[in-house]
Amino acid sequence: METTAANKTNFIWEAVEEDLRSGRCQSVHTRFPPEPNGYLHIGHCKALVADFLTAERYGGVTNLRFDDTNPAKEETEYVDGIMEDIRWLGFDWKGGLFFASEYYQKCYDIAVDWIKRDLAYVDELTQEEMREYRGTLTEPGKNSPYRDRPMEENLRLFEEMKEGKHPEGSMILRMKIDMASPNINMRDPAMYRILYKEHHRTGKEWCIYPMYDFAHPIGDALECITHSLCSLEYEDHRPLYDWVVEKSAHMLPGRPRQIEFSRLNLTRTVMSKRYLRALVEGGFVTGWDDPRMPTLCAMRRRGFTPEAIRDFIDRIGLAKADSTVDMALLESCVRDDLGDKVPRAMAVVRPLKVILTNWPEDKRDELEIENHPKHPEMGTHKVVMTREIYVEQEDFMEEPPKKYFRLFPGNEVRLMGAYIIKCEGCEKDENGNVTAVLCTVDMDSRNGSEGANRKVKGTLHWVSATENVPVEARMFEPILLEEGETNGLDAAALEELKARIPLKDDFLTRLNFGSLETCTGYAEKALDDVEPGTTYQFPRVGYFCKDSDSAAGKPVFNRVVGLKDTFAKQVKR
Repeated sequence: METTAANKTNFIWEAVEEDLRSGRCQSVHTRFPPEPNGYLHIGHCKALVADFLTAERYGGVTNLRFDDTNPAKEETEYVDGIMEDIRWLGFDWKGGLFFASEYYQKCYDIAVDWIKRDLAYVDELTQEEMREYRGTLTEPGKNSPYRDRPMEENLRLFEEMKEGKHPEGSMILRMKIDMASPNINMRDPAMYRILYKEHHRTGKEWCIYPMYDFAHPIGDALECITHSLCSLEYEDHRPLYDWVVEKSAHMLPGRPRQIEFSRLNLTRTVMSKRYLRALVEGGFVTGWDDPRMPTLCAMRRRGFTPEAIRDFIDRIGLAKADSTVDMALLESCVRDDLGDKVPRAMAVVRPLKVILTNWPEDKRDELEIENHPKHPEMGTHKVVMTREIYVEQEDFMEEPPKKYFRLFPGNEVRLMGAYIIKCEGCEKDENGNVTAVLCTVDMDSRNGSEGANRKVKGTLHWVSATENVPVEARMFEPILLEEGETNGLDAAALEELKARIPLKDDFLTRLNFGSLETCTGYAEKALDDVEPGTTYQFPRVGYFCKDSDSAAGKPVFNRVVGLKDTFAKQVKR
């Protein structure tokens, strides 16, 4: 959804353009309305980008409004985190910063007005009774016995609710619409409930709180939002949204239009904030910013870039039809963005020692390595080669298959930016495990010398065994297994896990307990000094970002993505 691409469009922009042509609105004013009960995740980005870019495209503005109507789960920490995430993505709420809690008095005044106009009533049905009275998708509901209370009694009871004279759950205020409506959302939905929770902004000022379906359209209309863009699950709520605005029209300045689009679904990714919270609180991950999480703060820590995320949202576009996007497409966007940006540095994450038998023990050769093979303007850096080095364990096999061009007895490879070496054999421990590979060096093949042009088929990255810094490399897989796969938990283990993470069995059995692999390896010394958040490509291994957990002499690097683009089918219809 590049704003500079005039030929790009989607059904939302077509609707906006028609509204501008018809005069329904003179300008475009959108809003992004997160609930501050958790951190933003990649699923929110689709709505976020749609809101901000739609306004930008038509010279309008976007409000940031926190729908903070449930103090039981909301915290200032999430407010601050959400604002940081939006700025990180490159957006600004030029329309202003607002909170639904700023409109509590207005919502209350509208509720009183509705009671006086016989559009709302206080109900005392229990939750079980309310479910029974509500009906089903195929059967109409029936009226509550409290539906025809006198207006004066409803006003008195609602005032008593506000004054804290009734316990939680004992009564609610409901809209009076139609209990026989085929749209179950229109069957006298709740407007207010009693909740004795301290609010993160209003403290103990209120003990009744408006419901989302009541407060949200009122907030949009108060802010004169022209287009309320939301995901497809709110399509059935649109008649209720319009009803609330219509019945409050004499008290509201705006007439917003709700337009829905399909939500973002990603393979093997948890896209429910409630489930993400459960994983955090249950200790399956280390926090909201655990690099395995789909939250923006986690993606930032892992090393994803805002440019890559915006490119990803652009590629998937806005549509009405539900679809599931392969996570590999997002990783491909990250890989494309990092490819030309980040420098190269050598690191070995699963080390195997190589002894260069004809290299003098005290010889130390300082070599010049380019920072980026396609961008000489990025310069070079120095690495040191010594008698003993490390390569990856997978770079040696005693009996290799065909087309294996790495180290095996009798084969030659080039060490990246250095020399050609020839494998002569290996050393093993008493159990037959390889402990070191023995090689000889072609001393005339040094990079930059006349002999450097001799061709061999394999090139390996490496790190000196004596001049390096130990690194912890964290390798990540999705939190969920593939559809149809299970983690093999038996009944007892499942119940133990469920006590800690109270979610559905079919979700818990898809949790990937191998989603984090921690490797202890070695890297160039210079990587010890770079700031957390700095990203490098480790040749042949992947893109890695230095983590905030790093300490002097013990850097930690998160693998952002691998080097290989493996996705084949990006969208599953």
